[in-house]
Amino acid sequence: MSSQTLLEEKTSTAKSQETTRLLLALWELGADKTALPKGKLPDRAKKAEPFKQLVEDGAIKVEKQKSYSLVSLEAKGVAQLAKELKTVDFALTGTTTGAWMARGLLKWLQQMENIAVVASTNGKATKDAIASYEEFKSVALDVYDRLNRDYNLDNLVPIYRIRRGIGDQVARFQFDEWLLKMQEKDIFQLLEGSVEDSAPDKIEDSITTKVSGLRCYAKRL
Repeated sequence: MSSQTLLEEKTSTAKSQETTRLLLALWELGADKTALPKGKLPDRAKKAEPFKQLVEDGAIKVEKQKSYSLVSLEAKGVAQLAKELKTVDFALTGTTTGAWMARGLLKWLQQMENIAVVASTNGKATKDAIASYEEFKSVALDVYDRLNRDYNLDNLVPIYRIRRGIGDQVARFQFDEWLLKMQEKDIFQLLEGSVEDSAPDKIEDSITTKVSGLRCYAKRL
């Protein structure tokens, strides 16, 4: 392998690590849930080159206000972070290591466990992970119809039941993104309200968006 090729590979790896660190920094700060003022972000979360590229790719969204800009980490950015944490040679040595990174990685391990499909449950193999929107749509409609039929829900199915019916086949953030896409395509209407007993875990398994707030029920159109 030539020295030029080695240099190019080293440069590419460095850029990938820088992008991963920026995505992780934004995620650790909670930008996937709440838009944050760009001016108040620490340097690690707004490095110019990777930040600009991620905005162009749609992984990060910047909304300009009168005197400041709000930054949010989009579902595409979270998905990219999940992929890069698995594939990038992500070194935790020297200047790359910091308390924020340790917190971010620990938080990732604690809250994103369902990204990886569990190999078995009670000795039985789990279903395959859902890999595309079209596949998710088919599964979600099957789960919706089954729940609606079996529990006489009068075409108003709690979102938490759909999420739990699909289970580990899809990550939480991906479930949210694809269910909202089904609403955009006029397949489902996601409705307000609260779950029957206002249980915190059922509300958490519903959907909350930055624009529309809490949505607890799905109605097939």
